[in-house]
Amino acid sequence: MRLDVNATRMELLRLRKRVALARRGHKLLKDKQDELMRRFLELLGQTKELRMEVEKALAEAYWSFSYASATVPPEVMDVAFTLSPATLSVETKTVQVMNLRTPSFEVALSGNVFGYGFAYTTGALDIALERYQTILPKMVELAEREKGLEMLSEEIEKTRRRVNALEYVLIPNLEETIRYITLRLSEMERSDLTRIMKVKAMLEEARSA
Repeated sequence: MRLDVNATRMELLRLRKRVALARRGHKLLKDKQDELMRRFLELLGQTKELRMEVEKALAEAYWSFSYASATVPPEVMDVAFTLSPATLSVETKTVQVMNLRTPSFEVALSGNVFGYGFAYTTGALDIALERYQTILPKMVELAEREKGLEMLSEEIEKTRRRVNALEYVLIPNLEETIRYITLRLSEMERSDLTRIMKVKAMLEEARSA
């Protein structure tokens, strides 16, 4: 769609500078989009592998816990977890990925998760807690990576919209307007030349009369 501007040489120069700037911006945004997509696909592969590992480990831990729940009385289970001295802390940081700041979590587990007596519990409970303790940092890492994927996906979509707006709207509109102004200026030059030639012919006729 042609822009509503005056067909002047100053406007033509301004539009040519603008379209050159738009093309440079388009190239930079396209390069950014490609790099974001590369990082997204790389992180996606890593996250997929980690999720499969976490789901497998969680299934094993859940099976052990279910077995322990079936062999240990509920009141003993309640006391075992109530007396646990273990504490968990999660430190949140950010990591720079191009123009994004993605979250990074650091897990710290202190104390002994086996804060109960072994007289009334079974080894299945120990195995279940040990498996949950082992898989917890990987679960936090999985959450970190999935959040990073979400943020990368949103940034890719925003960049894609900007690239498309430049490629399919702004640049074509500017180019169409430049062609229109160039054509109008050419018509005006031909019209001026025709008038000059007519005036010249009239002057020559007047001199020869």
